[in-house]
Amino acid sequence: METLQKIAVPTLAILAFLGVWEFIVWVNGWPNYKMASPSDLPPAFARYSHLFLEMGWQTLWRTVAGLGLAVLFGTLLGMAMGFSRIARDALYPLLVGFNAIPKATLVPVIALIFIGQHDFNTVLMAFLISFFPIAVSVGIGLSTLEPEYRDILRSLGASRVTIFRKIALPKTLPEFFGALKVSVTLAFIGTNLVEIVSPHGRGLGALFKSGETNGDYPLMFAVLIALAVLGIVLYYAVVALERIFAGWAERPQS
Repeated sequence: METLQKIAVPTLAILAFLGVWEFIVWVNGWPNYKMASPSDLPPAFARYSHLFLEMGWQTLWRTVAGLGLAVLFGTLLGMAMGFSRIARDALYPLLVGFNAIPKATLVPVIALIFIGQHDFNTVLMAFLISFFPIAVSVGIGLSTLEPEYRDILRSLGASRVTIFRKIALPKTLPEFFGALKVSVTLAFIGTNLVEIVSPHGRGLGALFKSGETNGDYPLMFAVLIALAVLGIVLYYAVVALERIFAGWAERPQS
């Protein structure tokens, strides 16, 4: 029953959203060159199905690659800040300042530095826009570790590695997965920024730009829905990993 509810509730919410969208377009009498409706999207998906498969895969693997780098780099940076107050005081202002920079302004800079390296540029932007939440969450999780636990384990002869594995790592996992859920959506934003802006871009962002250039609004909205679907799939992949590695932290709902 609980599994059925978890599937039925979000499905009904999505159907309700599509119904409201269709109703708004119908009530206002908007043509599809002004505002596409959900009923305009299936023909667009069918017409460009091969492009959606090809471009969708390119967007997905670049996003996952950038997110993987963000997990690796963000975790290492967070560990440095969590275990060292000097590193925390030195790095936090830099991280906050960098995160405050609109990432769209970095796209032309990266494109000029790495001319012609479209895949690398796209993965790099996905990484740059998504590592910050992971680094901060890991840093906060480790820096707020109760000193009593460390003192007790040290008095029992535990090494730093043992303390990290037994106490610090389990405490940090809930914050880490919470940040990873945020980073998933940010990584897609970074990927599509490059795909849309790059003159020789590939991926769903480039397909969206093609629809905009040709005035094909159903294609543009179909791309947006495809991006949303990929984001949901990747998000629930993170949820599945969270249940495997940090399911103990989830409190039962009353």
